[in-house]
Amino acid sequence: MDQRTELSEFLRSRRARLSPEDVGLTPHGGRRRVPGLRREELAQLAGVSAAYYTRLEQGRGRNVSDSVLDAIADALRLNRTEREHLQHLIRPGRAPGPAARRQRVRPAVQHLIDSMGDVPAYVAGRRLDILAWNRMACALLGDFSAFPAPQRNLAWQIFLDPASRELYVEWERKAAEIVAFLRLDAGYYPDDPQLGALIGELSVKSQEFRKMWAAHDVRDKGYGVKRLCHPVVGELTLACETLVLPSDPGQQVITYHAEPGSSSAESLRLLASWSLGTAEASAAHSGT
Repeated sequence: MDQRTELSEFLRSRRARLSPEDVGLTPHGGRRRVPGLRREELAQLAGVSAAYYTRLEQGRGRNVSDSVLDAIADALRLNRTEREHLQHLIRPGRAPGPAARRQRVRPAVQHLIDSMGDVPAYVAGRRLDILAWNRMACALLGDFSAFPAPQRNLAWQIFLDPASRELYVEWERKAAEIVAFLRLDAGYYPDDPQLGALIGELSVKSQEFRKMWAAHDVRDKGYGVKRLCHPVVGELTLACETLVLPSDPGQQVITYHAEPGSSSAESLRLLASWSLGTAEASAAHSGT
């Protein structure tokens, strides 16, 4: 992806979501042809010249100082993740490890998620690739091992695997989160050919992905609540947590758990029993 284009489109998208009234300015100049703030209005808020900001938005301001960049981020009302994304677009090359490095999950991490028992857990890496998982993750989210490696990816499965639309009750919300995660990753690794190929495939095959991608929203992984409709145990409401692995750049352990004593906790318990029985039956069949 071209970094100048990405920077330009990101700044325009953030500017478009603000109105003069949002930032305490009095609209002027008659009918506005485009939504959001004009460049000169944004420049006024940031304390820079309109010409300077225009050069930056056109991708021609790589030598911008930290103080000016902070002023522009303040004027655009960027959150922490958006500020970091802007920094990556302005000053590429600060990614946590090269994109070409093969993603490996340490055996200790695999042992960790296997030992979680009835807690569904998997490891996500760059590009939202699914790198490792435990038995309960497959029972809850689907058998990752059944997919070929290029399709073992959260974004691919959300947009191109029909089962995901049945699994996630709030599919559009989940899809928008996934695209925002992928956008953030693209800011770190603009020259990653596998990331480019993934985005290209999703853009060609999914109109919904194209629309969400064009919004230029960015978001980091964190925590939240997911509502699922599982084909075996029905609806569940689960808390999702992201555990960053500091020694393994780009990798996070994603876990799902239910509130103790809730109906979802009972459903997870039933799912654990079902998956264990299925695994034992499969092992017995393969041994005959």
